[in-house]
Amino acid sequence: MNDIRITPALEQIRNLSVAAGSSVPETPTEGIDFGTILKDTINNVNEKQQVSSKLKTAFEAGDKTMNLAEVMVASQKADVSFKALTQVRNKLVEAYKDVMNMPM
Repeated sequence: MNDIRITPALEQIRNLSVAAGSSVPETPTEGIDFGTILKDTINNVNEKQQVSSKLKTAFEAGDKTMNLAEVMVASQKADVSFKALTQVRNKLVEAYKDVMNMPM
């Protein structure tokens, strides 16, 4: 019964991750480790934020190799990735609350 509810969430995480620019390796439905996928997604979002921060710092410091468009695109990628991760977190918390409120 848990696999039925987890599978759509995993598929949504994969779709959000691909839309954010990362690649999620295709795995069969059996043997999916939710924790690993979630950890990889969090690490990917963190990496995008760090890259964005480095580009912003370099641009603000006057690095002539940085162009504004590149900095803004990296910033938007980091922002979209973080917002997607936040939405996934909100859905997980909501699902947890629903499970905890189920009558026994």
